[in-house]
Amino acid sequence: MGDRHGTSIPISRVAPLPRPPTECFARCADAFGSTLAREEAFPDQEWITRLAVGAASSLDLPLVAEESGRAVGLAWVRIDADDLATATLYQVWVHPEFRWLGIGKSLLASALAWAEGAGAATMVLSVACGPDSALEFYRHAGFVEAGKPGQLRPDSGLMQQPMRRSI
Repeated sequence: MGDRHGTSIPISRVAPLPRPPTECFARCADAFGSTLAREEAFPDQEWITRLAVGAASSLDLPLVAEESGRAVGLAWVRIDADDLATATLYQVWVHPEFRWLGIGKSLLASALAWAEGAGAATMVLSVACGPDSALEFYRHAGFVEAGKPGQLRPDSGLMQQPMRRSI
């Protein structure tokens, strides 16, 4: 777990929230397959339903790192019912003020432990390429490139690199 001035940042399964923070899309617009405008356009009920379904699912693990009730890190890992051996990691984000404190490592460790416990043998992800990319973070965590980069999303000139690692 990360440590900020002697305080451990807890990582936990997300309980249904009225609306998750969209700050991650505002601060890191080129790191995600979605956009701030798209996510903010969803009605609150869409967010509530999305998180409630994920929080209750045995094939999903939405994670949050919180400090004083504020989400400072997020991640979501999912196992597809058609491929129980592969877990996919989505939406990993750590607030810029809380980076380099081990929160990303803790989120990833929690995701890997859950996926292993659920019987997955491999974890896959796609990471945005470019400035401030998390590519090296994932390489350091044992992920390797798996194929050629593809376009992040239609309205972005950035690419995303698929990666994988054994669990």
